[in-house]
Amino acid sequence: MTKNFSLKLLMVALSLSVSGCAVFQPNKKAPASASAKPESKKDGIKPFDKVITKDAKSDKGMFTVHKVDDNYFYEIPDSLLNREMLTVTRIAKTANGIGFGGGKQNTQVQKWERKNDNILLRVASYEIYAADSLPIHEAVVNSNFEPILQSFPIKAMGKDSLSKSYVIDVTDLYTKDVMALGLPDRERKEYKVSRLDDSRSYIDTIRSYPENIEIRHVKTYNAGNPPSNSSTGSISMEFSNSMILLPVVPMERRYFDQRVGWFARGQVDYGLNAQESKTVRYLDRWRLEVKPEDMDKFKNGELVEPKKQIVYYIDRATPEQWRPFIKQGIEDWQKAFEAAGFKNAIIAKDAPTKEEDPDWSPEDVRFSVVRYLASPIPNANGPHVSDPRSGEILESDINWYHNVMTLLRNWYFVQTAAINEDARGVQFKDEVMGRLIRFVSSHEVGHTLGLPHNMGSSVAYPVEKLRDPEFTKKNGTAPSIMDYARFNYVAQPGDGDVALMPEIGVYDKYAIEWGYRPILDKKGKEEKPVLDQWILKHAGDPMYRFGSQQSGVIDPSSQTEDLGDDAVLASEYGIANLKRIVPNLIEWTAEDGKDYEDLKTLYGQVLGQYNRYMGHVTANIGGVYEEYKTYDQDGAVYTHVPADHQKKAMKFLQDELFTTPQWLINQDIFNKIEFDGNLERVRGFQERTLDNLLDFGRMGRLIENSEINGKQAYSLVQMMTELRKGLWSELNSGRSIDLYRRNLQRAYIEQMDKLMTEEQSKIPARFRSYVTRTNVDVSQSDIRPIVRGELVTLQRSIRSAVNRSNDQLTRYHLLDALKRIDLILDPIAKS
Repeated sequence: MTKNFSLKLLMVALSLSVSGCAVFQPNKKAPASASAKPESKKDGIKPFDKVITKDAKSDKGMFTVHKVDDNYFYEIPDSLLNREMLTVTRIAKTANGIGFGGGKQNTQVQKWERKNDNILLRVASYEIYAADSLPIHEAVVNSNFEPILQSFPIKAMGKDSLSKSYVIDVTDLYTKDVMALGLPDRERKEYKVSRLDDSRSYIDTIRSYPENIEIRHVKTYNAGNPPSNSSTGSISMEFSNSMILLPVVPMERRYFDQRVGWFARGQVDYGLNAQESKTVRYLDRWRLEVKPEDMDKFKNGELVEPKKQIVYYIDRATPEQWRPFIKQGIEDWQKAFEAAGFKNAIIAKDAPTKEEDPDWSPEDVRFSVVRYLASPIPNANGPHVSDPRSGEILESDINWYHNVMTLLRNWYFVQTAAINEDARGVQFKDEVMGRLIRFVSSHEVGHTLGLPHNMGSSVAYPVEKLRDPEFTKKNGTAPSIMDYARFNYVAQPGDGDVALMPEIGVYDKYAIEWGYRPILDKKGKEEKPVLDQWILKHAGDPMYRFGSQQSGVIDPSSQTEDLGDDAVLASEYGIANLKRIVPNLIEWTAEDGKDYEDLKTLYGQVLGQYNRYMGHVTANIGGVYEEYKTYDQDGAVYTHVPADHQKKAMKFLQDELFTTPQWLINQDIFNKIEFDGNLERVRGFQERTLDNLLDFGRMGRLIENSEINGKQAYSLVQMMTELRKGLWSELNSGRSIDLYRRNLQRAYIEQMDKLMTEEQSKIPARFRSYVTRTNVDVSQSDIRPIVRGELVTLQRSIRSAVNRSNDQLTRYHLLDALKRIDLILDPIAKS
């Protein structure tokens, strides 16, 4: 084999030699081909003025940004190489159905690094960690190699000989398809994105500030399933990328405790003295520190001003009449920071005019701004940017959409107009709207300070106390403005001058103190015993309770839009007020020369509020209270709602919803806003509540509770029996069944059919970490035997009643119901 192989090589060599190729000529130099010529200096590092020409437009800041024709260059100082920077990618502008302006898409810690004649952009991760003083630190570093996002050849050295800098062309970073700076993978899959269209993608602006660079770029993706403008077969979006310089020395962390609500971030710490890797979480918060010269004052209990205040600027675009109210909402938090030992910790200022400071910009990371947006979105939101290494909040821009006033008008009208003349109309006085704006401003600022929604706050107040002027003037409608305890729908006419909205409350002051008060002689994990004592001091007091926001309500004491400690009683008062509003809707929305659009809108708000009450009450059936505790606290974390309260909730639904709510059926309103639709509307919200009530998870909790607590529990059998008897009460009385009830009873049969045939739906992977629910294997549970038993019982009752009815439509309905039940119980007959 060796001989033959050598012979073949020799033959090939001879052949190549004859043809003129010099493959086997070790003693002769091969002629240089065009591609093998020495590299021209043309593509190497050039003189500065050959790259950044006299026509360049330059913007000095963290980096100097140069624009030459359509290309953008960064001039990166040597001092900023290897400095960590936070890049936040957001949607700036979007088409319908593709997120929203300001929506965060991605966050990365990045750093620029020199490697020979290239600058590398690396992505750093802080998901895993070990202190550099520990032996395991090396293993963490080795398993956390920083990927290179992109490499850039150095085009030129900076012209300033005193400070070294490197010029690179970054055009492709923002015009090519770099996923980290554009559309995330999950949206690409959803919209069936195939590729980026370079011809319809470009950089709009790059602006440099002392501590950040702001990039705006438009990306167009070819898409097989665009959510809007489908005829284009593409998606166009404008992205903003904020590249923010992180502090050289990270702020000291304060560690999270679920008993106090706080925005926090997690990190797997391999350096802990534990026999497993553990995730630690630490708070997002501003760096509030005591000045060295004020240490003694602070120790003596005096209020001191922090080294650096939290300052919010009011956008120049904000209408003059609303600025004072937004400012008041911001500075309302001063009293909360006083509990933490600081005075004037947070202040509001007007943004300087262009004449006062032509270089001032809301995009400068040094300034936090309440940005007033001319948008039809009826909302406001308070995002913030924080250092992932420490949780330090670096800046926050509150987005204030113009149409938030419409939302406030609707809420205030539907929740207070029965007792409040100021809310009776479609256009409020400036001082009334201003007070509502102040309330929303305070709520959104709370988010930017680190506080999430506290949906467990409002349950601290007994319902009857919300009718007490003295109590509400002192305490508002909830102990926390971070709850969705909007306006006082409980108070009734004749109750007097009750307070109608929440303010910065007891819980808010407590949470700010817990998160911000300096513990001077301790840091990091050393603070935990002190922080624990602050919590235990108020353990068991509902005024200091935190209840998280739920995606599916399991804990009925942590709901949105509710008030008081008894959802049934509070909703009864709320409905009594809605019954006072409906007859006055036409009068309170009237204006000569105007159509009935406002009447239609506010009638819809009445229906929406009514539907909320049904949801508040339904959550108590199969509900489980959750109160966070640690081992050193007595009592259970999870407690089922008492049986008598669940039974009361079922009676409420039968009386207020499943018995046709005739007070909502107002022909004087209908003949002005629609030619039809009321019948479907009533059926719709009855069916939604029925669907919510017969949720697999709720039924599973009722089964488990009855197994654990026996006769003391409200069982699924009891709930289903009471539901059937209430929905089909005409069968025993012999009454005719009206149209609304016939629709409801058919909806009930359809729901029972689903319970017999469907399985619990799967939660998409990307939502699993956000959705809380009880998982049930329906086919293996008691659900179907109970449903089958209820259908058999109902079948017997209908057969007994069908021939006793004198109403022809009622008989037809009952015969149809029998047939539907037969098909459920005998599915073979369906085929």
